Amino acid sequence: MTIIVRRLWFFLITVWAALTLNFILPRMMPGSPTAALMARYKGRLNPAAINALQAAFGLRTHESLPQQYVDYLNNTIHGNFGLSVTFFPSKVSTVVLQALPWTLFLAGTTTIIAFVLGTFIGMVVAWRRGGVVDGVLTPGFVVLSTIPYFWLGLICIYVFSISHSWLPMGFGYDENSNISLSWSFIQQVAVHALLPALTIIITAIGGWILTMRNNMIGTLSEDYVRMARAKGLAPLRIMVLYAGRNAILPNLTGFAMALGFVVSGLLLTEMVFTYPGIGYLFLQAVDNEDYPLMQALFLFVTLTVLVAILLADVVNAVLDPRTRSRE
Repeated sequence: MTIIVRRLWFFLITVWAALTLNFILPRMMPGSPTAALMARYKGRLNPAAINALQAAFGLRTHESLPQQYVDYLNNTIHGNFGLSVTFFPSKVSTVVLQALPWTLFLAGTTTIIAFVLGTFIGMVVAWRRGGVVDGVLTPGFVVLSTIPYFWLGLICIYVFSISHSWLPMGFGYDENSNISLSWSFIQQVAVHALLPALTIIITAIGGWILTMRNNMIGTLSEDYVRMARAKGLAPLRIMVLYAGRNAILPNLTGFAMALGFVVSGLLLTEMVFTYPGIGYLFLQAVDNEDYPLMQALFLFVTLTVLVAILLADVVNAVLDPRTRSRE
């Protein structure tokens, strides 16, 4: 219990530091949301409208910086990030919530698939280490894991979309379609997600294979595995229930962290495929100098990674008694 409390305190301090940094950075950047909106309307705004926009965006320039900081923390806690310049007059929270399901769907699905396949392949190649499968699959997937998401995405777009027109080039669904729960729309979403999902799985699976392989090799030398072999148990049972079940523990803690870090890695992938998730929304926010939206997205990505690290620590403490004993 002590380690969880310590990790929780570290999490809260880190969140406070991220909130503070999120408050300072936009105020150090040139321009403002109001100036960006005025440029859109070519300056045709009277002083009263400008003051109203500043209030709507949370830019209370007449207040002192400490008071602005207190107001910012209060608004953030209540989920009030102001209005979006890009999608004016929509609220930032509404815009983010509309893009969030797309990113969670793509990130969650690809991470689970990469984890399951990578863990199983790593288990098999460790069981048959030194063979043809180990000699080909392991280095091949490890090399693929060094390729950036976006670079592989560009290659996939050229091969599958431009050269052969097998799959759509980007976006989350057909341009002329409306979002609905119909079977035809679900098929569109699945087809449009194939290329970005493929790039993420290919580049992520190598790490899971290598990690599981190394864990399995260490576990296979344990006494209880040797005893199971001496009893004449089936090889598949030994591989899965004896060696695999214990070797997978470090991967489970890494899986929690991967769910957080894959969101930040998805940003460039979504930009390449113009996928309507958090990453593509970030690109639109930067292009339109939408500081309120950038603040909210930066905070979302940061909190996702921090929560993932916290969950990984908790899972590690629960599953590994040695961690608790060191405390």
